[in-house]
Amino acid sequence: MADTELDARGLSCPLPVLRARKALRALAPGAILRLLATDPGATRDVQAMCEATGDRLIETDDADGVLLFRIEKAG
Repeated sequence: MADTELDARGLSCPLPVLRARKALRALAPGAILRLLATDPGATRDVQAMCEATGDRLIETDDADGVLLFRIEKAG
């Protein structure tokens, strides 16, 4: 389950991660953001963002070129 879903499909780097950071700022600690992206660079960018912010990357998946990330907001 996710508290919020962000569809960043079709957006190029760095837009998916920038929009994810903005969405996470609006969430309460412990909330889950489900991010969908198609930019292959998003995998690296989301991992780096989580390391920098302390948010936890719970899941990554690639289904037919659509990348799925589940990120838990740090508390």
